[in-house]
Amino acid sequence: SGINAEYGCGINAEYGGTLVKNTAEYKKQLLADNRQLKDQVERAKKSLYDAEIMNGRKQVPLPGATVAKPAAATPPVAIKPAVSEPPKMEPKQQPKKQQKKAATPKAVKPAAGGTEALPVDVSRLDMRVALIKTATRHPDADGLYLEEVEVGEEKPRQVISGLVKHIPIEEMQNRPCILLCNLKPAKMRGIMSHAMVMCASTPEKVEILAPPAGSKPGDKVTVEGYPATTMEQLNPKKKVFEGVQPDFLVSPEGHALYKGVPWKVNGEVITAPSMRGCGIK
Repeated sequence: SGINAEYGCGINAEYGGTLVKNTAEYKKQLLADNRQLKDQVERAKKSLYDAEIMNGRKQVPLPGATVAKPAAATPPVAIKPAVSEPPKMEPKQQPKKQQKKAATPKAVKPAAGGTEALPVDVSRLDMRVALIKTATRHPDADGLYLEEVEVGEEKPRQVISGLVKHIPIEEMQNRPCILLCNLKPAKMRGIMSHAMVMCASTPEKVEILAPPAGSKPGDKVTVEGYPATTMEQLNPKKKVFEGVQPDFLVSPEGHALYKGVPWKVNGEVITAPSMRGCGIK
């Protein structure tokens, strides 16, 4: 108390005016510096705000804060590279003649005689009574006979048969037979064969079918229910005979059959001399 009483009033009296004066100027300087810093901060914030907007980041201002909105930036326009479209190719017009042909295609012509539509059955086979006039051994094949066969035509046919192992050559002379006449001629060991002798057949035995008594060379073989449709030469590629032959059979009575129906000549049945229940080739 004493010190204060002694020195306090004196200090205030001596330095009071200068201290007050310096404090006011210092405060004024501080306020100016603060305003300058505040401006710098605002400019920095604005620059950051603008940068964020340009980078596509949405800005949410704090409550009570006033943020200057930057001028709307013009979004960059993507420039598409110019793509040249390929030239359109006009369909090439056909000449009038070709267009006409395409519009009206020609119908496929059937084979001569219309045989393409015919069924594959015994009616397609030209079988006749024949007579083997002579038979000799094939000069180049031990198992084949070379035969001269009368079939009611102007000249005898040359026929080759593999019957050497089954029928003695003496029994081949002047022997009646049934001849399949519309096979395509085939070369057998260098010699052409123009028909086939029909035989009852097993792997062990073969014998020539016998025409009815009183028949003569050239008489037609018929099968009831299968009237002859054509006598054209058979095309080997069509395999007509191969499709028909499995239905040939010798009955227990010795009759030659097709699907159970007898082969006949002039109403009389064709037979096998001794074989029964076998196929016919």
